[in-house]
Order: sequence, then structure tokens, then C-alpha cells
Amino acid sequence: MAGVLRRDLLLTTRGRKSGLLRRAALAYVRDEDAYVLTASNAGADRHPVWYLNMLATPEVTLQVGAATFPATARPATEAESARLWPEVVAAMPSYAAYRTATTREIPLVLVTPTGRAS
Repeated sequence: MAGVLRRDLLLTTRGRKSGLLRRAALAYVRDEDAYVLTASNAGADRHPVWYLNMLATPEVTLQVGAATFPATARPATEAESARLWPEVVAAMPSYAAYRTATTREIPLVLVTPTGRAS
């Protein structure tokens, strides 16, 4: 079950074109061991760059509060998205408006830690 929305998560991805590390501050809800991110791009008709980078290289780093740890990111399945979307909207109601503002499907991303926090 997803939990409370937080705003202090930092996602680090590798740029799919540049190869450089890229950071994005993102809101999230929890679902068991995973952090659930919403690739809303504020309702724009294109995916956020962090999402495209994650698709190219799913090995990412998360910083949650003072803890930093390696993780693997993947798009949620249709069933996972259907189950988690109401939790995401309950935590951040503006996501419902973003979904109606765009012609694209707004993906949810599950990010699961793969190592110990430093």
C-alpha cells in the first residue's frame, strides 16, 4: 500500500545522450519497498527528461533525506499503475489535472533500492 507523499527525494540518472549524471527533485509515495514516482512533467505532452534517461539506464541513485543508495527503476505495469494511481492522486491531487491536460499516458515508475544506504 502506498504511503504519504514526500518532496525530499533526489533521483540521479545518467543522461542518455551526454552520459553525465543528472538530478531531479521529485515527489513520491511508497509501495512496499519501492518508491513510486510520477513522470507527469506537469501535464506537458512530452515525458520528463529524467524518465527518458531512466528508460535508457535503469540503474539510478536515490537520496531520501540524508540517506543515499543505489536503486533500479522501471515503469509500472498496467496493473500496478491502476492500483497505485488513486494513491498518487490522493497524495497529490494536481496529478489528476495533469492527466487530463496531456494526450500522453502519465507513467508511474517504481524505484527499488538495490544496495545499502550511505
